[in-house]
Amino acid sequence: MTSNDTAVLRVAGRPVGRYVTRPELSARLSPRPYLHPVTTLSGTAVTELSPADHAHHLGVGVAVPDVEGFNFWGGRTYVRDQGPTELDNHGSQRHVTFQLRDPDGFVEELRWVAAGGELLRERRTVAATELTDQAWALDLTFSLTNVTKDPLSIGSPATNGRPGAAYGGFFWRARKEATPPDVFTAGTEGETEAHGRPADWLALTGTGWTLVFAGATEQTRRDPWFVRTGEYPGVGSSLAHDERLPIPPGETVVRRVVTVVADGRLGRDAAAALVRKAVSP
Repeated sequence: MTSNDTAVLRVAGRPVGRYVTRPELSARLSPRPYLHPVTTLSGTAVTELSPADHAHHLGVGVAVPDVEGFNFWGGRTYVRDQGPTELDNHGSQRHVTFQLRDPDGFVEELRWVAAGGELLRERRTVAATELTDQAWALDLTFSLTNVTKDPLSIGSPATNGRPGAAYGGFFWRARKEATPPDVFTAGTEGETEAHGRPADWLALTGTGWTLVFAGATEQTRRDPWFVRTGEYPGVGSSLAHDERLPIPPGETVVRRVVTVVADGRLGRDAAAALVRKAVSP
């Protein structure tokens, strides 16, 4: 069920995610590996690939709109005092090798390349774990190392002048349905309250499914969540919320997000309990 270009994640023998390493995509979409479809244990898809509203949203993965001015998110670039602008500045994430590949996960090496040169080297670790007969966890860690001789920094539309748009980092484009999903954290409810704030975990509930996102390291938990439910359903963790994130030469930035993928609509207590189980050492 695997090839050099794909890996199928399995939980208790069931396929729950397909990882594509070398997608055939236009440069404007910032080609990069992604997970799609990702499903619940009963088979409900909880990701979307290149939806009509945002063609550059690619299931689950890592995407950054500004690495030293290069676009690894796809689509237009937000330019200060100008707005979203079509620029020829797109980069790509290139799969190098699987250092480890098992039915329940893999370790991958990637190169982040733009304008013919490599800016970042990434080590991505993905693992799938059964939690209950109705829930499993997707554990994704990415480590970005500056392989150039110069300082690099990661930015977002927010750091470039667009308030509330600090997307960039881990991102999950969720299933779009007739009704927007509900979103809540341990202490807040609704997109307005959850967006742009840190929280130990954040839940998105749709028709018969729930996703619960949790920062699994202290540094990851400091990053505010980027949340969309009304315009489209998507959740990410913001690497550059208030200011650009510097990466000196040879230095590495690491983040780890664990996502509970569950059948049914979970309440606050059930979501918190599954997160505890998924993130426990």
